[in-house]
Amino acid sequence: MNYEPVIGLEVHAQLLTKSKIFCSCSTQFGQPPNSQTCPVCLGMPGVLPVVNKKVVEYALKTALATQCTIQRHNQFARKNYFYPDLPKGYQISQFELPIATGGFIEIDAADGSDIRRIGIARIHMEEDAGKLLHEINGIASDSSYVDFNRTGVPLLEIVSEPDLRTPEEAGEYLKALRTILQYLDVCDGNMEQGSFRCDANVSIRPVGEQRLGTKVELKNMNSFRHVIRALTYEISRQREALEYGEAIVQETRLWDDATGVTLSMRGKEESHDYRYFPDPDLVPLNIDDRWIERVRAELPELPRARRNRFITQYGLPAYDADILVTCRQLADYFEAAAQLCHQPKAVSNWILSDVLRHLADPRDIAAFSVTPAHLAEMIGLITDGTISGKIAKKVFDEMRTTGAAPVSIVQKHDLKQVTDTTELERVIDEILAGRPDLVADFRAGKEKVFSFFIGQIMKATKGKANPSLVNDLLRKKLAG
Repeated sequence: MNYEPVIGLEVHAQLLTKSKIFCSCSTQFGQPPNSQTCPVCLGMPGVLPVVNKKVVEYALKTALATQCTIQRHNQFARKNYFYPDLPKGYQISQFELPIATGGFIEIDAADGSDIRRIGIARIHMEEDAGKLLHEINGIASDSSYVDFNRTGVPLLEIVSEPDLRTPEEAGEYLKALRTILQYLDVCDGNMEQGSFRCDANVSIRPVGEQRLGTKVELKNMNSFRHVIRALTYEISRQREALEYGEAIVQETRLWDDATGVTLSMRGKEESHDYRYFPDPDLVPLNIDDRWIERVRAELPELPRARRNRFITQYGLPAYDADILVTCRQLADYFEAAAQLCHQPKAVSNWILSDVLRHLADPRDIAAFSVTPAHLAEMIGLITDGTISGKIAKKVFDEMRTTGAAPVSIVQKHDLKQVTDTTELERVIDEILAGRPDLVADFRAGKEKVFSFFIGQIMKATKGKANPSLVNDLLRKKLAG
C-alpha cells in the first residue's frame, strides 16, 4: 500500500527582548547558572507577574508577517505539569484565546513548479522553562542540576497546520519561517543555542485517505538537517510497522542523531492532561486597531516579496535572489551596491563567489571590510576597462584585508590595465618571434597553442593586459 506522510511543526522562537516576559531579569545567553533570576520568575509565594509590552509587539509583528488574524481579546493561561525545571509547577502560556490564528507561509514546491501554502493554526506567547544540566564543565555527573536563567524567557509558539507532506518541505518551511523572524528582528534563529526550536508531529495514511493517522511527536532536533533526517526515519518506521500489521502508538519520541533513529520517550499528552485555566494574576489583553496599524507600518519588506522584486527589478536569476534574501543584512548589502554601480548581476556574482566565502554568517556582512560602495566602485573599474577581472581579484583581496578604496589600491600597485595597442603589439611580436615553431603549429591547426601565447603575454605584462584586446591582436598576428 502507498502511504502519504502528514507533518505539522511546532516552533518555539525565543524573542529578542532584553528582559523576560513577566519580570525585569535579563535574557542574556551564557551567563553563570541561576544568576538571572528573581522571585517572580522563580515563582515565589506572593509575587505578581507583569507582561512585557515588547513581547506583545513582537507577537503582533509575527502575526502580521504570516498573514494571521489577530485576536483582539486574548488571554494567558496556566499549563499545569510537574518537572524539575519548572519552578512554579505550571507554565504561563496561552490556550483557548491565543494572540493570533489562521495564517500561512508560502514555500516553493519540491519540483519548483508551484508555490505551496502552509497554514499556521495559531501563534501564542508563553514563558520558557529552565534547563537541566547532567554534566558540569564537560564531566558527567551522578546528579542533575537546574539552571533557572532561562525560566521566564519569552517565547512565541508557532503551530503549523498538518499541511507538510515531505521532510524536505518541512525543512523549507522552517527556513522560510526563521528568515521571516530574522527580518522582523524578533528572533535570532540560532538553533544551536536553542532560540529557534522545533517539534514535529508526523503520521502516515493511505494515499487518498482524508482521516489523519496516529501522530507521533518528535523532539531533540536542533538543526534543519536533524529535522529532515528524523522525519525521514520516522516515516519509514511507521510505514514498516503498518506493513507488518503493528499499531502506531501515540507517543513522544527523541531523535538520536548519533544512531540515526528515534527513541520512545513517553506517552503523548493531550491538552486536557495539562488542566489549562486562565491565569488569575494576569489581566486579559485587549489589542486595539491603532496598535495593530502602528506595528504594521513598522514591518520591513519581507523575504519572499523582496526575492520576487530582485528578480523583476534587477533581472536576477531565482537562484541568486534566493541566496541574497536569506538574511536582511545580505539583501541590504546587495541592493546598496547594485544601486551605486547599476550592474546588479555583477554585484550578485561577486557576493556569491567572493564575499560570502569570507563570512561565517551572512548577517555579519555589515561589518565586512569591503563596503557596498567599494564593491560598486571596483565593478565600475572593470566595466570601464581600468582593470581586468583577474586584477580585480587582487584588488578585492586587498580591500578585504585593508579596507582601502579600489582606486587607491590600483594606483598604489600600478594595476591599471594596459590598453595601449602599440605596446601590446610590441610584446606580442617579441613572444611570437621567440617561438616560431609554435606559430607554425597554430597555423597548422593546433588551436590549443593559442592559450599558451595568451599566458605568455599576460605573464609579460604582469596580468595587466586587456584580455579582449590581446585576444584580437594575437589572432591577427597569428593569421599572418
